[in-house]
Amino acid sequence: MTIAIVGVSGAVGQEFLRVLDERNFPVDELILFGSSRSAGRSYTFRGKSYVTKELKHNDDFKGVDIAFVSAGGGASIDFAETITKHGAAMIDNSSAFRMDADVPLVVPEVNPEDALTRPRGIIANPNCTTIQMVVALQAIEQISHIRRVHVSTYQAASGAGAKAMDELKKQYEQLINGEEPAVEKFAYQLAYNLIPQVDVFTDNGYTKEEMKMYNETRKIMHSDIEVSATCVRVPVVRAHSEATWIETERPVSVEEARKAFAEKEGIVLQDDPAEKHYPMPLFVAGREPVYVGRIRKDLTNPNGLTFWTVSDQIKKGAALNAVQIAEYLIRVGNIK
Repeated sequence: MTIAIVGVSGAVGQEFLRVLDERNFPVDELILFGSSRSAGRSYTFRGKSYVTKELKHNDDFKGVDIAFVSAGGGASIDFAETITKHGAAMIDNSSAFRMDADVPLVVPEVNPEDALTRPRGIIANPNCTTIQMVVALQAIEQISHIRRVHVSTYQAASGAGAKAMDELKKQYEQLINGEEPAVEKFAYQLAYNLIPQVDVFTDNGYTKEEMKMYNETRKIMHSDIEVSATCVRVPVVRAHSEATWIETERPVSVEEARKAFAEKEGIVLQDDPAEKHYPMPLFVAGREPVYVGRIRKDLTNPNGLTFWTVSDQIKKGAALNAVQIAEYLIRVGNIK
């Protein structure tokens, strides 16, 4: 397999290298791409050094089987035709194509077959908060159809990239030293704070991040499910958390839910409140699964359940999900 990574210098690009290695992904040839600023940088993969090429409109993608792209929506739109014109499967981590009717939006634990039909050669990787939510929702959907979801997210700095993680760490250092904290990546200081805004606000008062969770969930699950989200940035370096309330068509017991979560691919059940055993970002960062705990009946709705999930945004919320899509395509023989 000839594999390309576009945007290799970013947090997700670096995670692609780690995930491909950790999962022993079949890589015969690796080509790294970046901006003019990143061109010339060297990265090591499986003991071999690779030099980053500048992304240009040329034939550099000839012979590429799979291209993992995480260079921002603008670059994805600009270079999509260049990347796919010789037959490469482009797995895109940006929001550029997610809601396009002719581009599948895929979470392998939920709708892997959608990746098989890609008229433009593009498969979209969903938003990180959507990915971890739908993995959990699918476990319950297989028991009883989910009508409604209310979710509050607690999103780590990692969701805004490597510079945002560095900024959070730096802010703590500056505050401890009695200095004014530098604020660039977020609307306000994140250290010792919560910011109830992720992305920009839309006309209905929800942010783009919150609307992504509504729209993407319906597309991935092929469902009329309704999702109302409040997305909050929290002073955690890595791994997002979500408090989720669902309403199902019939009552689902806590015992049924626990069994469904425990048996679902991609989920680790951590649900023993008596022993203070529940998922936390401190222990989930760097891990692959979606962790689920705090499962209980909703006191306000006989058909309601509520639970808590934590997942690494850079791993499962980005790089890992894309690599799992590629693994599925290889497994079913759907690569050129």
